Amino acid sequence: MSSSAPTTATKPSRDTRAGTGSGIGRPSRLTVVLGGLLLPVLLLVAWQLATSLGWVSTSQFPSPEMVWDAGVDLANRGLLGLYIAISTQRVLVGFAIGAALGLLLGAVVGLSRRWDILLAPTLGAIRAVPSLAWVPLLILWLKIGEESKITLIAIGAFFPVYTTVAAALRHVDRQLVEAGRAFGLSGVKLFTTVQLPAVLPSVISGLRLALAQSWLFLVAAELIAASMGLGFLLSESGNNGRIDRIFLAILLLAVLGKLTDAIIGQFEKWAVRKWA
Repeated sequence: MSSSAPTTATKPSRDTRAGTGSGIGRPSRLTVVLGGLLLPVLLLVAWQLATSLGWVSTSQFPSPEMVWDAGVDLANRGLLGLYIAISTQRVLVGFAIGAALGLLLGAVVGLSRRWDILLAPTLGAIRAVPSLAWVPLLILWLKIGEESKITLIAIGAFFPVYTTVAAALRHVDRQLVEAGRAFGLSGVKLFTTVQLPAVLPSVISGLRLALAQSWLFLVAAELIAASMGLGFLLSESGNNGRIDRIFLAILLLAVLGKLTDAIIGQFEKWAVRKWA
C-alpha cells in the first residue's frame, strides 16, 4: 500500500494530461477549422441577404458578387496577383528587418540595466509617433521607392518585438539564470540556451503583434506613396468611387493578415517543441 502511493502521485490521470477534468480531449483539427469558418460563413450569408433583399444600398455596400467580379476583372488584367505579391513582399521584408532589430535591442535593454536607462526612454518616445507622421520624412530621405516603404514597415514591426522581449527578459527567473551560469554558460550562449527559451511565448506574441502592425504600416505607406499594391488599390478606388474594389482590398488584407499569422502560429508550435 505504502509503496504504491508515490507511483500514483507521480502519474497524472488521463483527464489531467488532456487538460480537462471531464475526460474531454483537445478538439480535432477539423473541428477547429470548421469552428473558425462558421462566423465568416454566417457573415457572408448575412451580407448576401442584406444586399439581395435591398436592406442596404449597393452603392454604399456592394454585394459579394460585385466584389468577386471586381477581383476577377483585376485578375484578368494581370493586376490582382501583382498587387498581392508586391504588398506581401514588402510586408515580409520589412517585418524580418524590424523583428530582427526588435529582438536585438529588446535583448540588450532587457538584459542590461545600463542600456535600459540609456535607451528605453528615447525608444518609448519614438514608439508614440503615429505611422503617418513618418511618411513625409521617409519620402524626403528615401524618396518614393521601395526603401521608404520597407523602412516604414520595419518601424512598425520593431516596437512590438522590442517591447515584449525587453519586458519579458526583465522578469526571467534569476535562479534559472544562475543555474545556467553554474553550467558554464554566459553571454550569447546563456541568452540563446536559457533566457530566450524562457521568454519564448512572449517573443511569439511580439512577433504576431509585429506582423499585424506590419500590415497596418504597409497600408499607410501605400496609401500615400505607391503606384502598386493593396494600399494603392484602396487609395485609387476611393478616388474613383469604386467601393467594390475598396471592399476587395479590405478582404484581401484580412485574408493575407490571417494567413501570415497562421504561419507564425505554426512556427510557434515548432519553436515550443524545440526550445521551450
